[in-house]
Amino acid sequence: MAIDFSKFDKKFDVEGLKKDVQEAAENSGGGTREEVPHGTYEVKIEKLELVESKEKKNPMVSCWMRILKGDFKNSIIFMNQVITQGFQIHIVNEFLRSLDSSIDIPPKYFEGYEAYADLLMDIHEDIDGQLEYLLKYDQNNKGYNTFEITEVFEAE
Repeated sequence: MAIDFSKFDKKFDVEGLKKDVQEAAENSGGGTREEVPHGTYEVKIEKLELVESKEKKNPMVSCWMRILKGDFKNSIIFMNQVITQGFQIHIVNEFLRSLDSSIDIPPKYFEGYEAYADLLMDIHEDIDGQLEYLLKYDQNNKGYNTFEITEVFEAE
């Protein structure tokens, strides 16, 4: 008896998998990439969105920053910040303000997760292809990665 594999086309996100395969191919297979060391890099924001974390299924801001120059050119620095507590949302708000988009982010901003997802999408659309950044990628005293935009440039 033959298996009807088309049932999996309905069960899984085929379009999403196509994108994942393409990204894995562009990133040398996904699992073999060299870890980017802490330092200062010129980057562009390639992805900025609200996603669901894999482990605990919590809301998480995901930002992919592609390195534009140097030894790690085309590598991606990943910023993933769960946003279930006020200080976590504040960290992301400060980062979003540093991107220098034309979107206003008031102090103490948070209107709910759906609105936050829309804000992230609007900011990404505003800066995509327009701005590039000097990113200081470091680590705090608790061992967590830190991401600080120190300069903003018009995209080349």
